[in-house]
Amino acid sequence: MKLGLQLGYWGAQPPTGVGELVAAAEEAGFDAIFTAEAWGSDAFTPLAWWGRETSRVRLGTSIVQMSGRTPTSIAMHALTLDHLSGGRFVLGLGVSGPQVVEGWYGQPFGKPLARTREVVSIIRKVLAREAPVTNDGPHYPLPFTGEGSVGLGKPLKPIVHPLRADIPIWLGAEGPKNVAQTAEIADGWIPIFYTPRSAPMYADWLAEGFARPGARRTAADFEIAATCHLQVVADADEKKAALEAMKPFAALYMGGMGAKEQNFHNQVFERMGYAELAGQVQALYLTGEKGKATALIPDELVDDLHIIGTEAEVRDKVAQWEETGVTTLLLSLGSAADVHRIAEVLG
Repeated sequence: MKLGLQLGYWGAQPPTGVGELVAAAEEAGFDAIFTAEAWGSDAFTPLAWWGRETSRVRLGTSIVQMSGRTPTSIAMHALTLDHLSGGRFVLGLGVSGPQVVEGWYGQPFGKPLARTREVVSIIRKVLAREAPVTNDGPHYPLPFTGEGSVGLGKPLKPIVHPLRADIPIWLGAEGPKNVAQTAEIADGWIPIFYTPRSAPMYADWLAEGFARPGARRTAADFEIAATCHLQVVADADEKKAALEAMKPFAALYMGGMGAKEQNFHNQVFERMGYAELAGQVQALYLTGEKGKATALIPDELVDDLHIIGTEAEVRDKVAQWEETGVTTLLLSLGSAADVHRIAEVLG
């Protein structure tokens, strides 16, 4: 199993020390570095900025929000970064959620499965560069001939010849239909809140996708890049403190990342067997009682979601994740010393 450094998205200000983190990941043998976006920093620019100092690690987005750009624009970013990195780019995509898509990008959120299929299809056509790109789908018609069109749209091929026609496309997906479609049309999957305990549930959904006619991959060559916090601690007291520190993040995603009527992250916790807890945390979070919501998160849940323990415990838990089919662990780490420590422990 490979290791990836998850740089994530920015907070109120650009993070410091990222250059040292990236250099440490390259030096320590990490396989990849990944960036993300929400409604602040974008995923492509930091990846290009910090990735320019690397020569070996893969450079991935985890994840690019589809509604923020047209499919051909996403493809242009991908082929550009793939050239600049010498063929090391991984395109991670996701639909985000209705609050962001309609509130931030001003785009309709409906039919995310169909939109995802169209986006991936168009990107692959651009990268293949076999013919001028057209699309008959309702979400991204090419050329556009709808209301407001002047009737002069022309199918085009990219001016730049892509370095690779098969740039890996990984999808962020959470629900059963999304995960099955990901196994069918993508090269990899970026789950959130994946754990060995929940792996059998996901395995059924993935198997459904792999079994579909024309599926792009099989379980043997499909990548699963799971995000978790990995921390080596000295003893039980230090582990307890580490678990406590992660609880606000679990509460945020369970209760605050989405509307009461539709919170995909909350639904993941329900499927994992925490339906009652998820409802309680969401109710408190949405009324502003974030502290009370966080206090409800049990140690067992955080311990399940992340890899926190002594060196021996960490190695054992990493082996459990690998046995479920995870090919890459995407880790958020705070310092170059942490990067080297993790590489040493798992080496």
